[in-house]
Amino acid sequence: MSKNISLEEIRKFWPEDAPEINLVKKYVSKYEREKIVIKYGGNVLIDRNVFNNFISDIKVLNNLGLSIVVVHGGGPRIKRELDKKKIVSKFINGLRVTDKNIIKIVEEVLIDFNKDIVKSLKGLDCEAASFHTQKNNIIEVEPEREELGYVGIPKKIEISLIETALNENKIPIIAPLGKGVNGQTFNINGDTAASAIAKKLKSRRLILMTNVEGVYDDKKNLISEIKPLDLENLIKWKIVEGGMIPKIKNSVDAVENGVRGVVILDGRKPHSILHEIFSDTGSGTLIRK
Repeated sequence: MSKNISLEEIRKFWPEDAPEINLVKKYVSKYEREKIVIKYGGNVLIDRNVFNNFISDIKVLNNLGLSIVVVHGGGPRIKRELDKKKIVSKFINGLRVTDKNIIKIVEEVLIDFNKDIVKSLKGLDCEAASFHTQKNNIIEVEPEREELGYVGIPKKIEISLIETALNENKIPIIAPLGKGVNGQTFNINGDTAASAIAKKLKSRRLILMTNVEGVYDDKKNLISEIKPLDLENLIKWKIVEGGMIPKIKNSVDAVENGVRGVVILDGRKPHSILHEIFSDTGSGTLIRK
């Protein structure tokens, strides 16, 4: 829940190159009693400067009292570890085929990254709570498709644990992992996990941070706002392909099931989250009905 905070107090922590500070209180009021789910993924996971900027922006949102839930990915970090071990993985429609060897590496990498985010936030006096398969597991999954191996889709989410963390002014940091039958760990596409959580929370916004500006049209121009049907047509016409397909499908699913708007934006740009939340122009591509 947002805090009753003065403009003078905001000035103490508001970044110089962030949106106009005089608009901040208006948007804090807009998101009062609302939840914002942020998916942090793509190549932005590798660059430490981008990571530190992201952590700083999350701290700003926490200072303002907004209810933020972070779901992180790990694709590039996972690829780096697989490359070290000379393990080649293949993809089907943007989803990594995950066998018994790969799922062990995936789980290790994602949990390590989860701890990294929590520790980094704590370094800024910002309390966060870890959620993954070895601690506070909240996602029960079912296999997505047999050909994908240990890749799951959320079947049940313990939202009460997320809400408890938020009520304690802690930021939930959620790894896209879940458990299936007999406690088997499954990898979940990060966008799928974020979308499922956003739907369950009925969040005001689902923000998907990645390493592209947003969604492009057939002439490679950025689309600032688009409706779900038009977005699905981009897949049909093969304007959107590869790893962007699950991102688009999850965005449409979220908007059709209780999330007010989904934004795909470039996490490499400084303060892209702040520009999205605290400005009229926003950042990236907004998907809503």
